Amino acid sequence: MSELMPIIQLGNPTLRQKAAWVDNIQDEQIQKLIDDLITAVGKANGVGIAAPQVAESYRLFIVASRPNPRYPNAPEMEPTAMINPRITAHSAEVVKGWEGCLSVPGIRGLVPRYQSIEVEYTDRYGNLQKQELTDFVARIFQHEYDHLDGIVFVDRLENTLDMITEQEYQQRVVNNT
Repeated sequence: MSELMPIIQLGNPTLRQKAAWVDNIQDEQIQKLIDDLITAVGKANGVGIAAPQVAESYRLFIVASRPNPRYPNAPEMEPTAMINPRITAHSAEVVKGWEGCLSVPGIRGLVPRYQSIEVEYTDRYGNLQKQELTDFVARIFQHEYDHLDGIVFVDRLENTLDMITEQEYQQRVVNNT
């Protein structure tokens, strides 16, 4: 049974470190970390979580898009562990979209990201996967990938005017009021 790991907050130095390469994916500790991350992202109503967000500085994250109170219009997908990921190509088109972060509670920002990306990663079974991701799932991947290099979404904002509180986001964007 996986445990609920505490999610570290902005200011914790681990969030600003470059994460270490995962050498042995089948290591029991790495497999347990994957399970714990899947549990954490579900309980926190997230759509993704990176190992550094639970103070484990490994190049590993979970993409787990699904509708929830924080992202009611998210597409549905199985939680997917992405280990030692890379972006191999990207679209020329960059779009701004709203992002939040479990490590930066209470704030949303309009973040520019590539509309589509081609990625490679190793899955939890040690298999190399190659995919093209678009729209919201591409945004999740880029957001989590940034965590592996010590970058948080607020670093990507073009202007502080692109920030909003979670409460205002829920009222104005989610509820369109």
